Amino acid sequence: MRLGGHIVRTAGGPETWIAAIVAKGYRAAYCPLGTDASQAERGEYRAAAAEADIIIAEVGAWSNPLSGDRETAEAAYRKIVDSLRLADDVGARCCVNIAGSRGEKWDGPDPRDLTEETFELIVNLCAKILDEVKPREAKFSLEPMPWMYPDSPESYARLLEAVARPGLAVHYDPVNLVNSPSKYFRSGDEIDRFVDLLGPKIVSAHAKDIVLGNSLTTHLDECIPGTGGLDYDRFLTRLNAFDPDLPLMTEHLATEDEYDQAAGFIRSAADRLGIRV
Repeated sequence: MRLGGHIVRTAGGPETWIAAIVAKGYRAAYCPLGTDASQAERGEYRAAAAEADIIIAEVGAWSNPLSGDRETAEAAYRKIVDSLRLADDVGARCCVNIAGSRGEKWDGPDPRDLTEETFELIVNLCAKILDEVKPREAKFSLEPMPWMYPDSPESYARLLEAVARPGLAVHYDPVNLVNSPSKYFRSGDEIDRFVDLLGPKIVSAHAKDIVLGNSLTTHLDECIPGTGGLDYDRFLTRLNAFDPDLPLMTEHLATEDEYDQAAGFIRSAADRLGIRV
């Protein structure tokens, strides 16, 4: 596997970016460019990453194409299209977003989100994006979420079948699928379910952790890798078995020190398991 994370870097070109990645010991990276980057810039960063043996894991297109506000939804659609084109140009594995919500909070729960009507909206949206961009290499992917599709390996498999286009692939975040105490205590089994069904389709993964609180009713919170209950041995072993070059990207941490702590834990676990990250 190839560990990566957010980095702090000073202004500069691709050489400065690569130096910052190498200084952290990462072998994968988030795309550092915005969708306004020129074709020349895109080519320079792609070439620099290839020369340094760095995989660009993903371009984030974080937005809400299911918004009930037409202007917001249209802006989100354009952002996704432009981000997928950027991913293709820089040689990233994928462009990733969540499906979005029909409620007020773009990544929050709404009773309409887990309905058949919304599933069909997501299918049509994915098909429309892929038909417009026609990516050559990069995949479009949806990060699973605890309260919107895809919310399980089965719903992800159903989505892939319904969209029926090779440009759609899987982004994996096991923490987002731990949405109950039973899944928390058996997170390794949940990882097995996901990888058994979708393993070869996974193009990038997020590395987080999750902790179950002890106050009523149920409180599940993200935390730094190694400080929660996710079965990291199962996570690393199963993903590495089908793709030793799979990008594993830490995220949602507050400081550079927290990213270093997360990377240290993952490297220690991987070393114990005989896995190169």
